[in-house]
Amino acid sequence: MDKENFKNKAKQSIDDIFAKIDEFEAKKDKAVGTAKAEYEKKNAELMLKKTELAEKYEKLVNSTEENWEEVKTAFSSASDSFKEGFSKIASLFK
Repeated sequence: MDKENFKNKAKQSIDDIFAKIDEFEAKKDKAVGTAKAEYEKKNAELMLKKTELAEKYEKLVNSTEENWEEVKTAFSSASDSFKEGFSKIASLFK
C-alpha cells in the first residue's frame, strides 16, 4: 500500500473508532456500580492510548520519505494497542 492510501485508511479507521468511543461515553451513564467503575478504569487507559495514537498519526501525516517506514511501524503499533484497549471497552457493552 502506498503512502497516501495508508494515510487515508489510517484516518478513516481513527475517525470510525473515535466515533464509537463517543457512543460508549453516552452509554456509560446507564452503567451502574462495578460495571461503571470498570468502564471508567478501561476508558482512562484507552484515552491515554487515544492520545498516543493521535500523536503517531500526526507524525505519519508529516513524515518524510526518509522516516516513512519507521513512522508507519510506530503508528501501526500504536493502532494495534489502541484497538486492543477499544475491544476491552466494547466487551463491557455486549
